[in-house]
Amino acid sequence: MGQSDQLKFEEKTRILVVKLSSLGDLFHVLPAVHMLKTQLHGAVDWVTQSEYAPLVGCFIDVDRVIPFPRRRGQGSRLRFLMEILRSRYDYIIDFQGLMKSALVARLARGGRRIGPSFHREGSKMFYGSVAGVKDKNRHAVDENLDILRHLGLEVTTPEFPIVFPDLPLDTPSPRVAIFPVTRWKTKCWPDESFAAAGRALRKRTGASIYVLGAAEDQAVCRRVADDIGDSVINLCGHTSLVEMGSLLSKMDLVVSNDSGPMHFAAALNVPVIAVFGPTDPNRTGPFGQISRVMMGRRSCQPCMDKTCRLGVVVCMREVTPAAVVEVAIKTLKEAGEK
Repeated sequence: MGQSDQLKFEEKTRILVVKLSSLGDLFHVLPAVHMLKTQLHGAVDWVTQSEYAPLVGCFIDVDRVIPFPRRRGQGSRLRFLMEILRSRYDYIIDFQGLMKSALVARLARGGRRIGPSFHREGSKMFYGSVAGVKDKNRHAVDENLDILRHLGLEVTTPEFPIVFPDLPLDTPSPRVAIFPVTRWKTKCWPDESFAAAGRALRKRTGASIYVLGAAEDQAVCRRVADDIGDSVINLCGHTSLVEMGSLLSKMDLVVSNDSGPMHFAAALNVPVIAVFGPTDPNRTGPFGQISRVMMGRRSCQPCMDKTCRLGVVVCMREVTPAAVVEVAIKTLKEAGEK
């Protein structure tokens, strides 16, 4: 580490974090941001895409959220420019590593601009230095902690400081949330498997079952909810990200594919049963010790492909509802004993 990267512990160090998307990746950055703020005694501004701004506003360590407009428009661009130029920063840290995020970092006023080891699209040319050496054989949370190592700070136990408005629920425990949709088709556990698991959990534990997702997921969530049957609570498309956070904080368990909501729940310390197929849980699994990953045993896993070369996603179908339910019941029991 060069002399220019040595830290000066000042009372009002200003830090700009650039992390535009996506949902799960925002949570992967939180521990690094928490350590930076705590050890630098600094103020953190965070640039993120407009749709995530209310969520990032719930991150305790963030002093100011600067929404990045995805849609073109002179008015929105001017407002963004005015906001990002309001302050001068001691450290401008791009956790995204793309050209657009690097341009945002370059636009900001400040001294040191630091990019991630996983930079792409020529973004490196806009950084003064890069944190760490590219290494994808580790969890994304640990990868983001390279900034601490780069600056000579201590890497402490990862924490996810978040606070959401309280949302009283009158449904009986245990409460189980199901997220049956994710962006890659190859990462989707079959709808009928989610429904079968929901029915069995309700029958064997008396669980209150919630089906959740984004507005575009409503068709799938409706099928799953209908197959589970009476008394299921289908809130798909009816919660904002902040409301989803309030709801998730009241859950006893989440059953999900590899998805953003999976990371959302894990960051809130809610146990997750995550069904994985083409992706690598060592890198993008639910962070922490209380969650469990269920996988098939295909030699081609993890293929990291959005289309299955076998025609059907066999690895996801190898994970049975019965197996998920047994692990879910065990996880609920362990959580109840703590």
